[in-house]
Amino acid sequence: MIRFGAVVALTVLAMILVAAAVIGSWGWWVLAAVTMLLAAVGWYDLIQRRHSVLRNYPVVGHMRYLLEALRPELQQYFIERNFDGRPFDRDVRSLIYERAKGTAAELSYGTERDINIEGYEYLVHSTAPLDEPPEPFRARIGGPDCRHPYDMALMNISSMSFGALSGNALRALNNGAKLGGFAHDTGEGGLTPYHLGGADVVWEIGSGYFGTRTRDGAFDPDQFADKAAHDAVKCISIKLSQGAKPGVGGVLPAAKVSEEIARYRGVPAGQKCVSPAAHSMFHTPRELVGFIARLRELADGKPVGVKLCVGSRVDILAICKAMLAEGITPDFIIVDGAEGGTAAAPLEYEDHVGLPLTDGLMTVHNALVGTGLRDVIRVGASGKVATGTDIVKRLIQGADYTNAARPMMMATGCIQSQRCHTNHCPVGVATQDPRRARALDVADKSQRVYRYQRATVAQAMRLMASMGITDPAQLSPHLLRKRLSATEQRSYAELYEWLPAKALLSEPPESWQVDWESATPDSFSPIGTQRI
Repeated sequence: MIRFGAVVALTVLAMILVAAAVIGSWGWWVLAAVTMLLAAVGWYDLIQRRHSVLRNYPVVGHMRYLLEALRPELQQYFIERNFDGRPFDRDVRSLIYERAKGTAAELSYGTERDINIEGYEYLVHSTAPLDEPPEPFRARIGGPDCRHPYDMALMNISSMSFGALSGNALRALNNGAKLGGFAHDTGEGGLTPYHLGGADVVWEIGSGYFGTRTRDGAFDPDQFADKAAHDAVKCISIKLSQGAKPGVGGVLPAAKVSEEIARYRGVPAGQKCVSPAAHSMFHTPRELVGFIARLRELADGKPVGVKLCVGSRVDILAICKAMLAEGITPDFIIVDGAEGGTAAAPLEYEDHVGLPLTDGLMTVHNALVGTGLRDVIRVGASGKVATGTDIVKRLIQGADYTNAARPMMMATGCIQSQRCHTNHCPVGVATQDPRRARALDVADKSQRVYRYQRATVAQAMRLMASMGITDPAQLSPHLLRKRLSATEQRSYAELYEWLPAKALLSEPPESWQVDWESATPDSFSPIGTQRI
């Protein structure tokens, strides 16, 4: 209510100055006019629905847009030094915002990147480019034991829970996904009404089993079966770990655990909500695949998969061996890169634990190919996916589709103020404060989410057409190249090892042999045997 009080006080002050001007000198009219103008701006900011910053910070919020008008110099300086610890660069941020607004996202005067530096990557275009296909490609998810396969879009909303995000932010994301026909991942905070606005939903089950747990925190199969039967739930994802903090459980600060959140999660209100580091329903790869089969049966054959940030190659191979031994496979695996973000994570975990998305993705892809499982398991990629180029690169590296979190938040109005963990998000995206969340207009931001995803996927389709590709299956590592020095560049086919089909089952390559022999379906990463 502070913003309302401030505007009311400004209005009262304007009236007092008008009265003073009537009985005083002409100078009072100048002050009265200025104050009346500011009061009018304040009232307009409160009632308009386009800008969340202005709804929460009437009058003073215009400073942000002044900086935008002065960019790139002043805005670049301000954002890079005050907002973003690990941001998307300026071009990508601008692209996300422009696409969300539905305006052009082209730049003048060519690239601002140094394309001669070591590590620069580029896609190989064709001298005989094709016309774009009429509809975006989709990846069909559903293995041999799945009775309800789902066609996944090339870019979807990655896992973000109610609790981490406000109800209004989730409504905007869900409505945008409904408009665009792409999927919305719930995050591990449970399936809530904010996720059930009509979009296709991927229900994520974390180690806390929120929304499907008993009083003592164990998995509740009856609750699960009841909620999984909802028509909106298209897939079930078992979260093993996430890129921003692999190997540690999630934390929702006590200030964010409202009565409503506590009800949906099945936890006490007003207390810090901590999910365990590991699941209690399984402790070995063999038990994991058994749990996958159990959930799939409880969900009446809907696709069930896992999400993880890769740490040890031995772990991945152990899971593959368990699949072969039990004859059970997940329908999909989501690989989360260590560069992925979150509302709150220890610095050491953000910077020093887990494989980046490129390495993790190719590890999983090669393991599945080498064990002959790739044809029945789809692979998703998550971790700073924001542009059409990102989508195509991840498809080349082994993914079938991608998920995005931060860009989707930015489409709803996030300005990366990095106050998610404080409950003081200035634009109402990452907060449970109803006064702040009120500033986020759901109808407007739903359109922005829809426009951003549609434009980004369209650009990915356009890129593939420029590469002469008529189907993502035609993408190969030869089409992605990296500069190694000022005089040398090579393709991913030359830089990385790509296993032939079933190579691990017949004669494992020397580079994989120790890890393959160390992996067992009855244990994750034996101490001392881990290799990347």
